[in-house]
Amino acid sequence: MLRTNPPRVSVIIPAYNSMPELTKCVTSVMEQTLGLDKIEIIAVDDGSTDGTADELDRLARTCPSLRVVHQPNSGGAGGPRNTGLDRAGGDYVFFLDSDDYLGPDALRRMVAMADENRTDVVLGKMVSVGGRAVPTAVFSHNQPRTDVFSSAAYRTLGCWKLFRRSLIERLDLRFPPFRNCEDKPFTAAAFLNADGISVVADYDCYYSRNRQNGNNLTLTAADLVHRMDGTRLCFETVARYLEPGPRRDQIMRRHVEWELCGPLRALLPKESEQQARERFYPQFRDWALSYVTEGVFQQLAPPDRLIVHLLRADRYEDLITVARHAKEDAARGNVVDKGRVYWCHPFFRDPVKAVPDACFDATDRLPVRHELAEAAWTGDGGVLRLAGHARIESLGALEPTTRLILRPRGFPHPDIRVPVTVRTSSHQPDDQATGFLVEVDLSTVDSGAPLGAGVWDLHLDVRAKGVSRTVRLRQAGTDANGRRTAPPRREVGATTARPFFTPYGNFSLDVRRTEDEPVCHVTGIVWDTSAPGTLVVSGRLADDATGRPGPTALRAEGDSGSVREVPLRYAPDGGGTGFTARLPVRRLSPGRWTLTLRTDEPNSRIPVPPLKGLTGTRWFRAARLGRPYYAKPLPRGSKGAVVLRVAPVGLTAALRRRLGRHGSGSRP
Repeated sequence: MLRTNPPRVSVIIPAYNSMPELTKCVTSVMEQTLGLDKIEIIAVDDGSTDGTADELDRLARTCPSLRVVHQPNSGGAGGPRNTGLDRAGGDYVFFLDSDDYLGPDALRRMVAMADENRTDVVLGKMVSVGGRAVPTAVFSHNQPRTDVFSSAAYRTLGCWKLFRRSLIERLDLRFPPFRNCEDKPFTAAAFLNADGISVVADYDCYYSRNRQNGNNLTLTAADLVHRMDGTRLCFETVARYLEPGPRRDQIMRRHVEWELCGPLRALLPKESEQQARERFYPQFRDWALSYVTEGVFQQLAPPDRLIVHLLRADRYEDLITVARHAKEDAARGNVVDKGRVYWCHPFFRDPVKAVPDACFDATDRLPVRHELAEAAWTGDGGVLRLAGHARIESLGALEPTTRLILRPRGFPHPDIRVPVTVRTSSHQPDDQATGFLVEVDLSTVDSGAPLGAGVWDLHLDVRAKGVSRTVRLRQAGTDANGRRTAPPRREVGATTARPFFTPYGNFSLDVRRTEDEPVCHVTGIVWDTSAPGTLVVSGRLADDATGRPGPTALRAEGDSGSVREVPLRYAPDGGGTGFTARLPVRRLSPGRWTLTLRTDEPNSRIPVPPLKGLTGTRWFRAARLGRPYYAKPLPRGSKGAVVLRVAPVGLTAALRRRLGRHGSGSRP
């Protein structure tokens, strides 16, 4: 097969003694729905002795998209991955271990996610085969565009992801020559420099499995000697790319927990006394002193705080004692004292050990089990009834001092605290959840005044045995369609309150002045593929828009004051009155254009909000050989409306990018 265009994806497969799993691994790529014309497979045989080399050569004879490289054994997966990177020409790179395999539609979905959201890294949902551990938290739902600070993406630092190759080359990223933890610094650097991260969670993309012979590198090179270099490089990578402060602390915490405290607790006692004391302990102590700031320390669980404290204090014997008895000490339970909960470790308040109480304080780590079971309006007024159950794990029944908290989102106003009624059950043991009920009168809840306009997030201050934990009020359960149903909006005096659930199931209230309630909802913004440079905006009137004038035109207003309007066309859509407008953006002059909907009321403008999935487009201004122009959405304007930039394509820059792209595709 003669390839006329660079591949969209280069799939790199490092292989060492990978039979029999290798065949399914490679064929899973050959069968991708993305199409072999858009994929190149680079399989690197790292000096195998079990038939892996012959099997790769056999597969290559059946698939022109598969290139096989044979090289002497390098001792780890990083070397063959680097060999593959040096030969990759795709827009994206995907690393696939020879033990594992892909779902048939995996690459198509991940490439589409990256293309549509212009993200640099895409995580595809991982599935365990045969009990191998895989991350789950980050795959709770699709995330078109996120980052490491607002998602669980950084919890998974394996390199089994889709990376934009330009990011890898810009950072000059390659894998270090370590047998274990070689992929963590690579992925960490990519994450910390990525222009956006996407998560595909609604499709099983990557199947992770253990080898039949048990020779996975993560199992055969799991001791400390193979971990220390990779761990050191993880810490150095974070320090290199993030300035000191809360953001660095958030990321460093992951490495302190998983690369410092976890291996120290599990592996240090297994080493010889000399190796543990003279080789590994000084390195662990240096990391604790260099990278565990007070901000990181406060985020750690008590067992990890204790380890860090002993490292800082240079108490090797006590540290080894703690590590050797970690499993039995973890089950010792807690003690409550003056509203705080402490871990009952043997060192706790031992005058000889003299370890600060802060190392054992578990108050903020105790899980709160709670669920919002009911949310409904009562009668015709503005009283919202909320009921559910809650408990602080191991602390027994709720106390009557438990409160509902209404907390403003993004605007100054004190929290509003509302008493709840605790409903105990005689047949429930003390450690089970206790029911709560609260009725919130929105017309008087703010010290006799109505709840003000804005978004209010609802929290629960859960109290038991004098201990207080505040959590977001949430509903974990969904219906058969995976949805949660909130009460309908309701007018309360001069405002309209709309209860809603966030994507995470958290309960909130959106309160607006009634005259500010939207008269319509924009439901779609897309480029017309049959008419280049034409934007199609669709929407519908709000259900409660009766008596208020609806929009009549789509308006584009340029920074220079120029205005272009096109009429809305209305048609019944089954659930109200739908409308559509077609704006020929190709006729707009270069500049920034803000999109709004105009009504017949004087100076009435309704912002056209940015919707996910709207990307840029190009067209030719005149004949086919005329100059190309583009339009792309910018960050929303001051009033929350879509802003389009219209401009001619820079021909020199476009030519340079195109030549560079073709040049990279022909790399040896």
